[in-house]
Amino acid sequence: MSIQFKQSLILGACLMSSSWSFAAVKEYQLVIDESPVNLTGKSLKRISVNGQFPAPLLEFEEGDDAVIRVKNNLKKQDSSIHWHGLLLPGLMDGVPGFNGFNGIQPKSEFVYKFKVRQSGTYWYHAHSKGQEQDGLYGALVIYPKDKKPLAQHEKAERDYVVMLSDFHEQSSEQIQKNLKISAEYYQNQRETVADVWKQVQRDGLKAAWQDRSMWNQMRMLKTDLSDVTGYTFLINGKTPEQNWTGMFKPNEKVRLRFINASAMSFFDIRIPHLKMTVVSADGQPVKPVPVDEFRIGTAETYDVIVEPKAGHYQIEAESIDRSGYAIGTLHNELTPMAQSIHMPAPRPRSLLTMEDMGHGSEHSGMDHSQMNHETMPEMDHSKMNPEAMPEMDHSKMNHETMSEMDHSKMNHAAMAGMDHSKMNHETMSEMDHTQMGRAQQNTTASSVQKTVTPVYGWANASTPKGDKALQYSDLKSLAPQKDSREATSELVIRLGGTMERYLWTINGKKFSDAEPLKVKYGERIRIKFINDSMMAHPMHLHGMFMQLENGQAAVDMPNKHTLIVPPGKTVTALLTADELGEWAIHCHLLYHMSSGMMNKLIVANVSDSQVSTTPIQEQKTAAQAEPKGDEHAHH
Repeated sequence: MSIQFKQSLILGACLMSSSWSFAAVKEYQLVIDESPVNLTGKSLKRISVNGQFPAPLLEFEEGDDAVIRVKNNLKKQDSSIHWHGLLLPGLMDGVPGFNGFNGIQPKSEFVYKFKVRQSGTYWYHAHSKGQEQDGLYGALVIYPKDKKPLAQHEKAERDYVVMLSDFHEQSSEQIQKNLKISAEYYQNQRETVADVWKQVQRDGLKAAWQDRSMWNQMRMLKTDLSDVTGYTFLINGKTPEQNWTGMFKPNEKVRLRFINASAMSFFDIRIPHLKMTVVSADGQPVKPVPVDEFRIGTAETYDVIVEPKAGHYQIEAESIDRSGYAIGTLHNELTPMAQSIHMPAPRPRSLLTMEDMGHGSEHSGMDHSQMNHETMPEMDHSKMNPEAMPEMDHSKMNHETMSEMDHSKMNHAAMAGMDHSKMNHETMSEMDHTQMGRAQQNTTASSVQKTVTPVYGWANASTPKGDKALQYSDLKSLAPQKDSREATSELVIRLGGTMERYLWTINGKKFSDAEPLKVKYGERIRIKFINDSMMAHPMHLHGMFMQLENGQAAVDMPNKHTLIVPPGKTVTALLTADELGEWAIHCHLLYHMSSGMMNKLIVANVSDSQVSTTPIQEQKTAAQAEPKGDEHAHH
């Protein structure tokens, strides 16, 4: 070896080591323990991190070397932390049973080490039992290098995290047990006799009876938007009464980083009298979209820029089932804080429709023989014995599991003649007379609903006429996608479940019974999420970003790590499988995941005979793909 060559090697090594040494090492010590928490007037033991509930904010800059030491002080529980949305080695992803990671045993410590390869708004949470519900979740913000905004429209003088969550007086373990006992355990928003009477007046007795007979036959509730009720909704760990507040000065731009860190809740977010400009989705920058409101699913994040002019604004995040609000405040720091929070009247609760089950657009008195069966090609139940249908307890499935069912040949005569004495009053849409005397909040909700026209459809947020609600189809990546190849193969992910046992599945199997999904390293694939259930599912992929097929050109498709798949709908995304390892893919509704809606996606150098994908024979044209944006609409 020549002296010159040796010198070149030494010089190269020095350059590499020096560049490495210039990377900032950012260290955190996190201690997982239990602490008393009192948010509702009752002191409860919940999980804390460094004595805080919820866990503290972690901040990095892109390019940092992250070193996070996590000690588990829980007495009898293993624990873990997953860095939601981060690109990192599989072992550092933090999911027990994946990539050789076995969790963090009691009184043990695990050190997470990884290079921070991105910027944006993310979060972290447990991936062990129900610890996420019980308090092990926190915000994680990664700033661009030197905290320089990526684009002019992102510049802001103030920067706040707005982390939404749902707090329950029952532990996650108890909630899971109750759902196993009865999927309707927390269903307290059933329609009343008055609702039935209104439908009769509106649609006629025959149509109303046919409609409710069908819902009863399928053992479903139109009002089933959430599996769990009884939540107190929080912003940054504070109740509406505690009123989290972000201050500003006149003419300042404010960046609000919304994180849905809830276990089971979707929120409709608005700031009355203040326009929001969406600049990021799931931590990834998008071209600015001015909106008045947006829906955020569990595990999603959205960054918005606001320019407050008045002295005081209220941030309102309303749960999709209209059971409550997370409330916060933006306030001009130069003016006295005189205003208290105002609890807004709830918007009308949406009623689920046959369209939410893939049955077309009619919502009442429909003739099922005329249904558009093109929307439900996968499961032909036309010759199904109607007697067997009660075995499919879809009462909690949000009326979506019928998305693929062909009822064209269902014996409606048999349905009309069935013994309604055993209907348990479900023909009347589970009318619950006890609800007439509920607490003031629900009374207010009822009084509002009595004065308005019924609202139909999962995606209907009752957005006021003239206001703009964010749609998935609005999202465009700020920077052109590096990989705009057409997909060469397709991975089908069918979402389903049975409510009788509160069991949720991917491709017909719960996680413990399923074979891992395998894809070829480096391949461009299409992931096709088909929702055969009647509940919306926020589907999260670890380790990689998907490019949502939302009607945009391939170079403009937005990056997402979590996709909301509405009831009875199909959502597709492109994926470059460029991260080797075992990656979780699951519904981020906690009790759906823990009840089986999860699988392992393995990216590896595998042969064609080993993959779970199927080749795509014909590529769709851009014109064919364009209408897909509507399928992802949130409103």
